Amino acid sequence: MQKAKYTARFKFDRVIESIKLNSLSQVARQYGFGVNLLSKWRSEFFKDGHAVFEVKPDQDLVRLQKKVGKLEQIIGKKEVELSLIKNFSDFYQSPNGG
Repeated sequence: MQKAKYTARFKFDRVIESIKLNSLSQVARQYGFGVNLLSKWRSEFFKDGHAVFEVKPDQDLVRLQKKVGKLEQIIGKKEVELSLIKNFSDFYQSPNGG
């Protein structure tokens, strides 16, 4: 028999529901899993629940910062290219160079 896999959201919702109803057995019976499993989830929630409120970098912010970094690199390369083109242009337009 394959072990059921539950999402973090499902576990969280069942823990909160069991706290509100003050009944592990009622919630476990309603969703078809063991009281021991729900008890384990509740223990983990009470032990590590504070982690939800810890500062975590926003994934969108991190993604945008990476994109900005790449764009800055591209701009830097283009500035070098423009500078080289300007130097060559100045060289060929000078009286000694052309």
